[in-house]
Amino acid sequence: MLTTMSTTPPPPTATHDLPPPDKLAVVISNSKSSTQLVRIHAALYRHNVLLHQQPILNFHLLRAYSSLNRLDYSVTLFNQTHEPNIFLYTAIIHCHVQHNLHEQAFLYYSQMLARNIEPNAFTFSSILKSCPLKPGIAIHSYTIKFGFDKDLYVRTCLVDVYARGGDVLSAQKLFDDMPERNLVSITTMLSCYAKHGDIAAARLLFDGMQEKDVVCWNVMIDGYVQHGLPNEALVLFRRMLAARVKPDEITVVAVLSACGQIGALESGRWVHSYIESNIGIRFNVQVATALIDMYSKCGSLDNARLVFDMVNEKDVVAWNSMIVGYAIHGSSKDALQLFNEMYSIRVRPTHITFIGILNACAHAGLVNEGWRFFNLMQDEYAIEPKIEHYGCMVNLLGRAGQIEEAYELVKNMKIEPDSVLWGTLLGACTLHGNIGLGENIAEFLVSQNLANSGTYILLSNMYAAKGNWDGVARVRTLMKEIGIQKEPGCSSIEVNNKIHEFLVGDLKHPKSKEIYMKLEQMNGWIKAQGYTPQTDIVLHDIGEAHKERSLEVHSEKLAIAFGLISTQPGTTIKIVKNLRVCLDCHAVTKLISKISGRQIVMRDRNRFHHFVNGSCSCGDYW
Repeated sequence: MLTTMSTTPPPPTATHDLPPPDKLAVVISNSKSSTQLVRIHAALYRHNVLLHQQPILNFHLLRAYSSLNRLDYSVTLFNQTHEPNIFLYTAIIHCHVQHNLHEQAFLYYSQMLARNIEPNAFTFSSILKSCPLKPGIAIHSYTIKFGFDKDLYVRTCLVDVYARGGDVLSAQKLFDDMPERNLVSITTMLSCYAKHGDIAAARLLFDGMQEKDVVCWNVMIDGYVQHGLPNEALVLFRRMLAARVKPDEITVVAVLSACGQIGALESGRWVHSYIESNIGIRFNVQVATALIDMYSKCGSLDNARLVFDMVNEKDVVAWNSMIVGYAIHGSSKDALQLFNEMYSIRVRPTHITFIGILNACAHAGLVNEGWRFFNLMQDEYAIEPKIEHYGCMVNLLGRAGQIEEAYELVKNMKIEPDSVLWGTLLGACTLHGNIGLGENIAEFLVSQNLANSGTYILLSNMYAAKGNWDGVARVRTLMKEIGIQKEPGCSSIEVNNKIHEFLVGDLKHPKSKEIYMKLEQMNGWIKAQGYTPQTDIVLHDIGEAHKERSLEVHSEKLAIAFGLISTQPGTTIKIVKNLRVCLDCHAVTKLISKISGRQIVMRDRNRFHHFVNGSCSCGDYW
């Protein structure tokens, strides 16, 4: 029997006359608490109202219990009903789907068919919601059998099933064959190309929509964010505001994520103020977590903590976001302290929590603490390490110079190491000069077709460090033959709500002349302080003068020069770099922060660097 309980509601507390069934149905539907529903239900019993003879009341009561998280009462009502009709079956299916109990929903659907009760369009629409692909295909055949496959709402749900299951071609075919379309069906299809990466097709569909509600805008904005196009997401958000479409919580969460991706602090602060001034947007834990994440990624850790402290009922995601924020800024002690606080109030950590805390240990060289958390995760919380946890440990051990221990950990892992993990170990070998092991790892990755561009670059760098220019040429020829290109360094800076991007030696910026004049002035400043270019990191077989010039025009130095000429004295300069900051740029930025009196915050691929008065928050350990 399909039941989760056999409880009947408690005896009635009221004896007043009941209103007519139609009015009572409205009262049931509008009930705000299960206690109120129980009283109505009890009153029906006292008045000898047989619910199986009052299908409308039965239907509304069943759905109302479920919506107030008393699915057990809904099941009891259904099981007590003699010969439930199609509407009651549809209702109980809908209730289980609402609670993500899809297997139970299918059992009711099968029971209904076994009793020769034919489903209707509402039945199919209910059971197809959030339905996995494989059972969805079976339900699709039934929609054809019973003649509902052309129904607008059923077809929309089918498009959604195939789209969520990754069968984009089937979703597109169903959509193209729809005799008519409405806002929901178009939004469903829009969500399917946005989700699966065909952003151009999604935008074409979006631009062709005559009517766009907030859901459509959210889908398109989030599609840009999820596929690494944050600038496009921010532009579309501004268009949304210009079109007078009111954003909701989903909108601002996506937009804050876009701001975090590119370090657009000014834009993120504006969104924060917009949230505070619009009562229609709830400051819930999801919005708060998005703000914490945005401020952390934009280099404003103090603001991230202020938002964190404002959240009254923090879920584990909020705790994780703040711990990860501390970790990427190198504030390892704060991350560990926050974990201890979380532990003391019995908030159960997740695997994300341990990724954050292990990263915090890695950025500070806390090897003993790292092992303690790695073991705690397994022993106390029964969380099996994922590839990311092993990666954190390899990074921690490798940066601390414990290369052999890191290598042993990789060899004895319970899961198969991937190319990223091998690459982490390879990077540690390069950092500490363990050329023999590094070459073996790189050559193994190449032979197993596991090498990515980073593998080839590290192998080339190791050859170059040894002066083996033939080896360098061989690797670069191989890269060219198989179409692998080195990712170019790119640094960005936000000034007056606009993101400015620079590549190495960039001359495209409208203020290039002023930037290079400031760059020359910066070179004079630092040389007066005794700076010597670290030309040994230029792994090309070229002369010293060329090496020095190549260092001078690194993208982060161009961004800093632009920041100095474009912002007021005393303003913090915030830079986002797509790669790891090099040793020379790190040394130069420390000097510039001292000479200019500016704080410079730089986010590279691995972490944040806060340069103040000639020192960096990383302690030169990154």
